[in-house]
Amino acid sequence: MAKNKLKIRRDDIVVVIAGKNKGRTGKVLEVLPQEGRVLVEGVAIVKKHVRGQNDKPGTIIQKEAPIHISNVALWDAAAGTRVKVGFKIEDGKKSRVNRKTGAAI
Repeated sequence: MAKNKLKIRRDDIVVVIAGKNKGRTGKVLEVLPQEGRVLVEGVAIVKKHVRGQNDKPGTIIQKEAPIHISNVALWDAAAGTRVKVGFKIEDGKKSRVNRKTGAAI
């Protein structure tokens, strides 16, 4: 997965299209290209037990778990639909475009 260029980037709004969180939308917090996974805000919440250290007591924290990048799609809030991403090269610069409308993302 490391050699492929990923179509989803940090700070994009995505919708989950598969799994138990299907239909949820959120902002991409982090992209992990080596594993082919993304961290999405408010999706795939897991509980982590943290051991106490010195004066701090142990607690249970909730955090996002990475989900596979194939289970998310870019979300267009204006149209209210998911977007297929394509690439267009103009003036030597590569940019992401909506494959259906041709509009820049």
